[in-house]
Amino acid sequence: IAMAATRNVMRAVRVFEFGGPEVLKLQSDVLIPDPKENQVLIKVHACGVNPVETYIRSGNYARKPAVPYTPGSDVAGVIEGVGEHVTAFKKGDRVFTIGTISGGYADYAVAAANRVFPLSDKLDFRQGAAIGIPYFTAYRALFQKGHAKAGESVLVHGASGGVGIATCQIARACGLKVLGTAGTEEGMNMVLRNGAHQAFNHRETNYIDKIKEYTGMEGVDIIIEMLSNINLATDLQLLSYAGRVMVVGCRGPVEINPRDTMSKESSIIGVSLFLATEEERHECATAVLDGIEAGWLKPVVGSEYPLDKVVKAHEDIIHSSGARGKMVLLP
Repeated sequence: IAMAATRNVMRAVRVFEFGGPEVLKLQSDVLIPDPKENQVLIKVHACGVNPVETYIRSGNYARKPAVPYTPGSDVAGVIEGVGEHVTAFKKGDRVFTIGTISGGYADYAVAAANRVFPLSDKLDFRQGAAIGIPYFTAYRALFQKGHAKAGESVLVHGASGGVGIATCQIARACGLKVLGTAGTEEGMNMVLRNGAHQAFNHRETNYIDKIKEYTGMEGVDIIIEMLSNINLATDLQLLSYAGRVMVVGCRGPVEINPRDTMSKESSIIGVSLFLATEEERHECATAVLDGIEAGWLKPVVGSEYPLDKVVKAHEDIIHSSGARGKMVLLP
């Protein structure tokens, strides 16, 4: 009887109050959720860690879930069960998600079937957990919001992290000229291996001059910006005529001179995957699945943490020097 009683519980990270990384509590007696109609239950093999999850946890983000909650949206694993009306998946299927209902930092997660996609045998579960938010965000920033076209140039500011590498791979495959910045030699090499034509070290004091020298009078058509609170003002000076800065990441306010947008009729455009319509998500998914099939979409996995080191993961994703691929939790 004791065995039967313990089978329906799992480990999951719970947040009972907003605050620093220390509010992440790993519990081992959380009930395994049941998939309702149009939902699936996934046995989680890996879950991506995204910077946005640290902002939500801190309580300083526009979206605040009701506490207690379990963070995490990008999981990869195996379908354990399906709810009513689910025909696309069956028990045993390998899948990845771009969102969960119950939270991904756990042994099991429930997700809406329309946020779940088949995971190709070409990729392992760790790579599967690195697809969701990074690749969908990169595609949305480049094409749905940035209207990138083959032949244009794109500067990926912070190119060695999850979204950065995704952007480099997608932009290169779609015929753009790709420049990337990173903070370490290793990061720069990774950026070059993943589609960039040229890499710059954003820790060098004169790196902006080097980019200007490289792009000449033309400037850059699109900048994908992961840290706009630091870079936005200089980004505006790197743009071409009608160039656009896509704000993907930001950790605070910044002062800019709006005149810098007038001189080139440039744009600053915010990107939020959360606001994508069903059609837009479907378009992202099609592009991503095609890329995996074609072989150019290959997520790079960076630091890996067991579930009980989740506090360290949240500290490191904000404070580590130089990103190298996508951070994942391994339940």
